[in-house]
Amino acid sequence: MVADHKETNITLRPVTDEDREFLLEVYAAGREIELSAVPWDEAMKRAFVEHQFTAQDAYYRQEYPSSTHEIVLFDGEPAGRIYLDRSVTEISILDMAVIPQFRRRGIATTLVKRLQDEGQISQRSIRIYLETFNPAISLFIKLSFQESSSDGISHRFDWFPDK
Repeated sequence: MVADHKETNITLRPVTDEDREFLLEVYAAGREIELSAVPWDEAMKRAFVEHQFTAQDAYYRQEYPSSTHEIVLFDGEPAGRIYLDRSVTEISILDMAVIPQFRRRGIATTLVKRLQDEGQISQRSIRIYLETFNPAISLFIKLSFQESSSDGISHRFDWFPDK
């Protein structure tokens, strides 16, 4: 890979208990379109987001016990999250999200290209599942991911290292 994906202004650090409010913000930003369509007040939306976030977090921790959960920092400021599960043959992107005020700065592109470098060096593929309405689909296609399966709602995309 040859690109500008080694920017030092994008760093990662492990999630801590103190990150819960920020992680709720990240999760809520990812559900913004859905939540705008329901006639709930802010308290109901907040309760829904907290419940769904807690369920998602418990699922990831139970199903992927060796996964890494990291906060994405842009110039030292929390900008998003990335959850990864690495095996001998594959890097699974369980979740990657950037909050709106940090979008369109190349953060997701940089993170994925770094993972592609890691995958190329270790000869591991990269996998991610994206829902149909997720605008990140175009990013992954641009970065040479191929759709390998779909149930009409969720699409699996894979990237494979050069041999």
